[in-house]
Amino acid sequence: MSVLIKPLITEKMTELSEKRGQYGFVVDRKANKVEIRKAVETQYNVTVTSVNTMIYAGKSKKRFTKSAILDGRKSHFKKAMVTVAEGDIIDFYANI
Repeated sequence: MSVLIKPLITEKMTELSEKRGQYGFVVDRKANKVEIRKAVETQYNVTVTSVNTMIYAGKSKKRFTKSAILDGRKSHFKKAMVTVAEGDIIDFYANI
């Protein structure tokens, strides 16, 4: 089971990482804070000071086509806000 699914790279997350040292990740819904901390520390070689998690409910979506109205739903996901120690940074663009 992979704990970290993908990093969240938005304008708001970039600002938080520059000011507070917080980084956002979409994580596995069954992962707890200890598992998330270990995964971030091993993958990015940083010291994690705190982990905050939140579960987002999937939104319902509606698409209008020629033949019918299609109803659907986006999937639920869990987001983790990870604060790293002062002086540590995570560079998401290093592997490109």
